Amino acid sequence: MTPRLAPIDPATAPEDLAPVLTINIFATLAHHPGLMRKWLPFGGKLLMGGSLDARTRELLILRTAYNVGCDYEWGQHVSMAREAGLSDDEIARIPEGSASDGWSHDDLVLLLACDELCTERDLGDATWERLSARFDAKQLVELPMLVGHYAMIAGTLKALRVERDPGVGGFPAQHR
Repeated sequence: MTPRLAPIDPATAPEDLAPVLTINIFATLAHHPGLMRKWLPFGGKLLMGGSLDARTRELLILRTAYNVGCDYEWGQHVSMAREAGLSDDEIARIPEGSASDGWSHDDLVLLLACDELCTERDLGDATWERLSARFDAKQLVELPMLVGHYAMIAGTLKALRVERDPGVGGFPAQHR
């Protein structure tokens, strides 16, 4: 896959952005420095400062990356998912989503919610009730924003044909 925009060389980037241009997502989005400056705090809040626990966040991000078909985003988050407590078996089952056996009730609800948000851009009443039984109001706002944000960024990375960074894998072989 050939990138549609070559990553910007940190040596030629705006001084305030150069330090973050170590991976292709940032080095590509830096083609629009003003937009990137506004996006970084929002994405950073969802990634590092949100109210959802890391395991929930990473399960949702990986399922969203799979739903959108963005192996860059998938590859970047596999190691984060492991650090957040998802097992290799669970990560391998994310592409099958709710059709795969072995999910806990809580994980199953998250996968269903993610699929609904990615396909319908909405949550069904039954899914909402199940989420409401587990999450507080703050988390109920954050969850669809997280999925929506990662669907947006995964779609952007896919459309721009951003290449995976060296040493970072993509989707499992059976899903490529």
